Amino acid sequence: MSEQLEHLGRRIAELRAKLGLTQQELAERLAVSRTAVSHLEAGMTVPGERTVVLLAGLFKVEPFELVAGTTYPAAKAERLPTIAARYTEIDLLVALVDNDLAWLERTGADHERRVLDEWEARLGAIDERRLPLAERELLREARARVRLRRDRR
Repeated sequence: MSEQLEHLGRRIAELRAKLGLTQQELAERLAVSRTAVSHLEAGMTVPGERTVVLLAGLFKVEPFELVAGTTYPAAKAERLPTIAARYTEIDLLVALVDNDLAWLERTGADHERRVLDEWEARLGAIDERRLPLAERELLREARARVRLRRDRR
């Protein structure tokens, strides 16, 4: 008896919803139209390899994991790269903030105020963007750590 395959579009829609993204926000991240995302989720179109890799990175899974057990064509799945970048700009910035805060803790640098002011300004400017809920939360937590360090001075 053959296994029932899930529609890739349904899986994409569920993963998008878990991230708190609208179809428009997902479209912007993929550099496609909202209609293209709608058609993809409805199963009216099959995404190309580039789109699958971008989606996999955004959903923090490997490309093959995203399409495994779905209606995605096996011939296309075979051409997918083994891994995809899983980290966003926000993930990187938060890691850099934490690195700088740890450095300040160890060194008590003379220019601590300047470093904290620069991070506050940079993170504040990014907070103005439309971000997925999880990334907004990471950003707010990083800003709180910067403010806490500033208040301890």
